Amino acid sequence: MGKHMHKALVWLGGAALLAVTGAAMAEIKIGVVNPAVLLEKSPQAEAARKRLEREFAPRDRELVRRQKELRKLEERLARDGAVMSETERRKLEREIRSRRRDIKRAQDEFREDFNIRRNEEFGKLQRQVYRAIVSLAKEEKYDLILGDGVLYAGDKVDITSRVLQRLKEDFRRRQGAGAGKQ
Repeated sequence: MGKHMHKALVWLGGAALLAVTGAAMAEIKIGVVNPAVLLEKSPQAEAARKRLEREFAPRDRELVRRQKELRKLEERLARDGAVMSETERRKLEREIRSRRRDIKRAQDEFREDFNIRRNEEFGKLQRQVYRAIVSLAKEEKYDLILGDGVLYAGDKVDITSRVLQRLKEDFRRRQGAGAGKQ
């Protein structure tokens, strides 16, 4: 009899715990945010892309110019190489190899510098998105906000569009205050 009584008490305790947990869960406010959407569609993201483009466009144009010059030299070698003197042809071949190395080095440096700056901008953007999410969560008294790893979220709990709106408002406010570099 003691064994059955113990099972009954465990079962009743579990049922009571589920009832209490269910009641408590009904009071918890949960939201879900899709950070990828925010990192793609926010005006801060667009401003970061434009800053990177302005910063790296001159170097990109210079690389393109140097590649065109190299192609002209390669075309000259292909077209005139057979009729050039041995010395002249070798000199042109050395020039082509040297320019290829220089361009490759410049491309590698460009790519590395660009990735560093993109990561800096992305980190800044992630912090802005985080602050917007936390701000909205506190104002609207959310108990839990979920992000990456959510497989499904219904419209009732998906607050991505509201956070995006908050980011847009923050961006407009900063633009108006002359702090558009943020």
